[in-house]
Amino acid sequence: MERRRSFPDVLAGGIFILIGGAFVVGALGYELGTPLRMGPGAFPLLVGVLVAAMGLAIVIKGLIAGEVISFGPIPWRAVGVIVLAVLFFGFTVRGLGFVPTSAVTALLTTLASTRVRPLTALAVAAGLTLASTLIFVVGLQLRIPLWGPWLGF
Repeated sequence: MERRRSFPDVLAGGIFILIGGAFVVGALGYELGTPLRMGPGAFPLLVGVLVAAMGLAIVIKGLIAGEVISFGPIPWRAVGVIVLAVLFFGFTVRGLGFVPTSAVTALLTTLASTRVRPLTALAVAAGLTLASTLIFVVGLQLRIPLWGPWLGF
């Protein structure tokens, strides 16, 4: 019987193990407490162990019962536009404010797909901007100005 190894599964599982291990190491710097009075390090420790265990299961699956998967071409346009959108948000949110920065970021990420029409992209960007403003600025009360000083408001 031929065994196939899935490199993407092994790689993804390894990344999960690294992230889970980082959570475990970080959690050990805090007090763990007892099972009835958990300290601040108990939850990150538990999450780290669970993530690392899932990663180990993915690695084992990739080594034992992997599938040969062809990925196809990399969508470079989408990768570039999404990276540009994240950088745009990070560099302009304080200057432009949350609303215009969110709108442009949502519009850019929506236009990363070649199948989205411009009118649909505008509608999605408007909906995402409204939802994110209600969630982050109104609901979570983040101290980010809605309109920034670069716009003169």
